[in-house]
Amino acid sequence: MRIGDVAKRTGVSPRLLRYYEEQGLLTPGRTSNGYREYRESHVDAVQQIKGLLDAGLPTRIIQQLLPCLDKPETIYAPFVTPEMIATLRREQARLSERVECLARNRDAIADYLGTVLRVTSADTESAS
Repeated sequence: MRIGDVAKRTGVSPRLLRYYEEQGLLTPGRTSNGYREYRESHVDAVQQIKGLLDAGLPTRIIQQLLPCLDKPETIYAPFVTPEMIATLRREQARLSERVECLARNRDAIADYLGTVLRVTSADTESAS
């Protein structure tokens, strides 16, 4: 399939798909006229890459993880190096910190929104 088809199926722009290729995350085939030719397995890989990027992993780590991916929902690593374990532990700790920060921000916004809604509701009631 062509790059536009993969883009439509994954929600990832053609430009970003070319970036994934530049970073060594995808290796599509080439047709005789030079067009990129993607397989069905590339759709799964793009979804996995997108999920890992959304989780905050940098492309250099994703590149190391990709050979360990089975399906978009499963990660297995039969040959893990101590360096990879250390890297993943650091990334896990970094993501945990981000999650805690996001949770604090979510709770603060919820408190603020609750206050704003109570004030707005009280103003509306007193105006009637």
